[in-house]
Amino acid sequence: MRAVVQRAGRSRVEVSEKVVGEISSGVVVFAGIGTEDGEEDCRYLAEKISTLRIFEDEEGKMNLSLMETGGEVLCISQFTLYGDCRKGRRPNFFGAAKPDKAKYLYEQLCKMLREKGLKVETGIFQAMMKVHVENDGPVTILLDSRKLF
Repeated sequence: MRAVVQRAGRSRVEVSEKVVGEISSGVVVFAGIGTEDGEEDCRYLAEKISTLRIFEDEEGKMNLSLMETGGEVLCISQFTLYGDCRKGRRPNFFGAAKPDKAKYLYEQLCKMLREKGLKVETGIFQAMMKVHVENDGPVTILLDSRKLF
């Protein structure tokens, strides 16, 4: 499972010009589910996302987590994180999980984040979405449950 985590101010996701998820501050997470992923991968990412020390303390150092700041999560499913562009110019998505599996694991990730006491907003799985991110910093972190990076 892969995630792009962006520290963010006010951010929202729209489907058909209607806001379906919105946060005031925290992180925007773009989550990609791979063919080999399972609930352990969800647990790993939920733990990592909730405890990443990417928020500034009183001395201006990135030393605080979502759990410590009361930040919110806007979690967006994004299969394109498994796009393989090593060959040719068009990405292939063979590494991305099929929709049924991906939806289940995406929902498990969101559930696990909520179980940590975080407010989690989402987009709509498989919908065409417009995501408005107010990147704070900018701070952008790449995560992979297989620890490839």
